[in-house]
Amino acid sequence: MVEDSDNLKDSGSPRTRTETPVRRKNRFINAVLSYLTGPRFLVYASCALSIWGDRMWHFAMSVFLIELYGHNLLLTAVFGLVVAGSVLVFGALIGDWIDRKPRNKVAHASLFIQNSSVTACCVVLMLVFSYKTEMEQMWHGWFTVFCYAVVIILADLANLASTALTITIQKDWIVVITGENRGQLAGMNAAIRRMDQVINIFAPLSVGQVMTWASNVIGCGFILGWNLISLLVEFIFLSRVYQLVPPLAVKPQQNKDILNLQMCQDNKRTPLTSTLLLGVRKSSPEMQRKSITKVPLCFRKMHRMLCTCRDGWKAYYRQSVFLAGLGLAFLYTTVLGFDCITTGYAYTQGISGSLLSILMALSAFSGLMGTILFTKLRKRYGLAVTGIVSSLLHVSCLMLCVFSVFAPGSPFDLGIFSLLTSKNSSLNHETLQKNQLHIYPFQRNINQPILPDRSSIHWTNNTVLLDSVHGGDHPESYISIILLFSGVILARIGLWSFDLTVTQLLQENIPESERGIVNGVQSSMNYLMDLVHFIMVILAPQPQQFGLLVIISLLFVITGHVMYFIYAKK
Repeated sequence: MVEDSDNLKDSGSPRTRTETPVRRKNRFINAVLSYLTGPRFLVYASCALSIWGDRMWHFAMSVFLIELYGHNLLLTAVFGLVVAGSVLVFGALIGDWIDRKPRNKVAHASLFIQNSSVTACCVVLMLVFSYKTEMEQMWHGWFTVFCYAVVIILADLANLASTALTITIQKDWIVVITGENRGQLAGMNAAIRRMDQVINIFAPLSVGQVMTWASNVIGCGFILGWNLISLLVEFIFLSRVYQLVPPLAVKPQQNKDILNLQMCQDNKRTPLTSTLLLGVRKSSPEMQRKSITKVPLCFRKMHRMLCTCRDGWKAYYRQSVFLAGLGLAFLYTTVLGFDCITTGYAYTQGISGSLLSILMALSAFSGLMGTILFTKLRKRYGLAVTGIVSSLLHVSCLMLCVFSVFAPGSPFDLGIFSLLTSKNSSLNHETLQKNQLHIYPFQRNINQPILPDRSSIHWTNNTVLLDSVHGGDHPESYISIILLFSGVILARIGLWSFDLTVTQLLQENIPESERGIVNGVQSSMNYLMDLVHFIMVILAPQPQQFGLLVIISLLFVITGHVMYFIYAKK
């Protein structure tokens, strides 16, 4: 028996050695499965699906609105104004709702409202594209206008829900998931931003190909199907994350009555305010009931909403990171980015659609480098120094854009302002026409369609470029446009590193009870400054004036970074 046992031991020892790689493989497989079923990966997958759907929808919506209104930009402008204005007005209310409600209910409600609104909007668009001729004959054409209003309202509702979902998951949930580990929080922020950069290239391309080779109706159906599938998958993933992370179920509730009493007690009270405050003070139930019933319900709700908005902006101002957040908002007032303004200007300077697509890909790669730079700098020097280095890098790269204004090939000419103010002079009018060597592709015969043929459309992230519509005359030199896009592309390294720095500062320093409302006000500030940049373009729309917009944009960017320097010094 002893010999047999010894033989078993001897024969087992080689098996133990041969099983070591197997065990390692099993441990690796278990680690992979554990990660794939863990909360981080589920959050990444949910964010990727949500971002992909948002990018597709924003791109397709701009094109749909152009084709709906007789190939005119009016609906697109109205939609942009409604979206920016709604977030500006309701940002604080959305944040307050996020703070008051349980996390799972907020996430599920935002997800359902967003996807259901996009689905309903796609159904309306499919009906309008299929029966547009018949609809134009109903109610003397007013039924078509009603459909346009429904489309814009549904799309705006989807954008508000998307804002709420972004604040909930990217500003609150990942902070709770990572706990006190700031390194993990920085890693998750950077990973989500990298996904955003990559998806920003491929998502519009995917839906654009469907719309180009099929039809608008098929494109709407494609987005509709994506949203239905995404709704189910994201709902399951977020529910699983909520179960895996017990701290998500714990949410501190601030005492709204005491807060409102402190915020509303001032020397200049209106009768309505005094009446409402009676219900907050300690009194008998009968007196409280009488004081409340004296004011109509609609006025009470309106007053409560106004107080919430005011309290939200005050809470935003009270934050220690107020200047950092305000500095980030100032960076939105710029034409130095890959939006429809900059790409349209490049197109007037002889840059082709294919080259613009390559430049957009390079900008996305530059953004990825910015996320890597952020993680390296934060790990070595901390958040405050990371923001300073990112600011200096951002501004120094944008100086190339300023040099481009005065470089050979630049159409910059301040003399156009004096010409535009003297429209009554025929001589000046003729001179203006001679000086306009570079024109926008949309400034042509009113009877010429913007979208002449579906096969001639090049789909890019933010604009529609046509083969049959030639850009402006080729400049004498390409030095100016090369410097401009070199600065824009390289500046995105510092821009995204700075954006991630401020994002994490907000996550770490805002109290959990005010995290939603403060981030909601931050979104409102971002949209407000974005509106300013569009107003700038409206006031100076000519390519000859673009150089002035570049200089003004740099001043806004420098102002934003100076605000961050003041915060960092404190």
